[in-house]
Amino acid sequence: LFFGFISLLCVDGLQLFIPRVLKRGVDILAGPSASKPDLLGLSLAIVLIAIGVGLFRFGWRYLIIGFSRLLEQDLRNRIFGHVLAMDRAFFEKRSTGDIMAHASNDLSAIQMACGMGLVAAVDALVMSVAAIFFMMLINVKLTLIALLPMPILIFSTRILSKKLHHRFDLVQSQFALLTEFARNTIVSIRLIKAYTMEVLQEKRFEDIGKRYVRSNISVAIVQGFLFPAATFVGNVGMLLVLYYGGLLTIEGTISLGDFVAFVTYLYMLVWPMMAVGWVTNLAQRGYTSLRRVHTLMASKSLLPGSDEDYSPNLGQKEKRQSIKELISPLSFLFKNLTFTYPGSTKPSLEGISLELDRGLIGITGRTGSGKSTLCKLLARIYPVDDNSLFFGGRDINTIPVQEMRRLVGYVSQEAILFSDTIAANVEIGKTGASRKDIERAAKAAAIHDEIKHLAGGYDAHIGERGVTLSGGQRQRVVLARALLSHRPVLIIDDSLSALDVETEQKVFNGIKDYFHEKIVLIVSNRQKVLAQTDKILVLEQGILLAHGSHEMLLKDCTVYREMNQKQHLKQQ
Repeated sequence: LFFGFISLLCVDGLQLFIPRVLKRGVDILAGPSASKPDLLGLSLAIVLIAIGVGLFRFGWRYLIIGFSRLLEQDLRNRIFGHVLAMDRAFFEKRSTGDIMAHASNDLSAIQMACGMGLVAAVDALVMSVAAIFFMMLINVKLTLIALLPMPILIFSTRILSKKLHHRFDLVQSQFALLTEFARNTIVSIRLIKAYTMEVLQEKRFEDIGKRYVRSNISVAIVQGFLFPAATFVGNVGMLLVLYYGGLLTIEGTISLGDFVAFVTYLYMLVWPMMAVGWVTNLAQRGYTSLRRVHTLMASKSLLPGSDEDYSPNLGQKEKRQSIKELISPLSFLFKNLTFTYPGSTKPSLEGISLELDRGLIGITGRTGSGKSTLCKLLARIYPVDDNSLFFGGRDINTIPVQEMRRLVGYVSQEAILFSDTIAANVEIGKTGASRKDIERAAKAAAIHDEIKHLAGGYDAHIGERGVTLSGGQRQRVVLARALLSHRPVLIIDDSLSALDVETEQKVFNGIKDYFHEKIVLIVSNRQKVLAQTDKILVLEQGILLAHGSHEMLLKDCTVYREMNQKQHLKQQ
């Protein structure tokens, strides 16, 4: 920036010498001693100035515009890192389109403001001050006359800039809506085609697009007033100079060369006047976008010891030591745990007190009983109160979130896959895993044989969100990912629901072999699965109704017994 502004000042300085050269040339021509060598010398001076201006202009463009691009890159990386560190509550409040708008349109506006906007502001300030200074050297009275229309520009800019700020904020919001609608439509394309909603979606997209265009036109209307206002002020000033300056030249108060130089400086002053409108536009856009980005970056995770406070640069030795300390003893302890979702008034879990040790643990209950909520709390997706949940004898809020998540393999109800190969999707569980390890995890998830029959096998691309796979296949690929990670705790949140009973039994057997002497929690309402677990938790409206073995619950828990009887009736 420093050298960029030095180059910019050199350009302005050289440009300010051109009217002096013209003044000298006009005065020579108006006098009796004009000669060819004098004119050649002045022409050579203008050529040298032009070369200097070209070189220094390249310098400031490379340095200052380059700075704005580096700033854009840094901000984009910071936004991306910040978004990755946020918790579930953050994403429940913000749409994907809104976040994408911050990383695209908003950053573009900031880059323009800190690039060309900064250049134009400094250039306009330097040129206007210097031009006015040289104009006053020629004639103070004529300079004051030339500047008479300036208050018109100041007044109009102040009024219009306020309107510009509000309207550009609306433009960015409309762009976020447009982006989110397009993203959501593409992601849900199979559903849209299944219900023949193409025409309806196209109409909705067109309506949102029209609102976005109208918002942009409202911005253009304000800009349309700014530029003509600046041009009008400049031209009125020129008109005054031509009249009063011409009179001063006729009277002999100033020379013809002075008059030409004065007009040239006034032309140089017209650019800063016009730049006021442009710079105001860029500054307001940049300020609006920067405020939006600042609001995004100011959001904090509700989880204590969030990812932002965690350093990923630990060595493998330190990581192993840290994990060893946390899993000895390997257990979860609940002490009167109560949890309410942000924005809700009714607790989703209430007064849960329990200890979970190594083994295979089933979690069951009616719809809305809090099964998934319990899993999300154990996976550190939502925050809990201090001294209500302990892991390895430590309050879970004293353990960095990233550290805790390295210990827990979480398979949610939604099978999340990327548009990549099957091997790459499984390997996410353990970066750098060998093909042998990947296949072993796939066999445990009972998906290996089906993968081998696909064209390309493990190297087959599965499309956006695993679109080429069935629901059951997607669930098992995600499970293989969790198994490959070989973490001390595995949570399966009803993510085997799309499997038939026989395949589910194969998966269950693979899990038992893979997670020997670890904590495995399986959310399910299938009695055949629950009967093979070491312990079962029964939830009812957020309360831990009972816990124990399958036989014990059939005997002592009415809710569990009724669920078992209903399944038997359905099977008959």
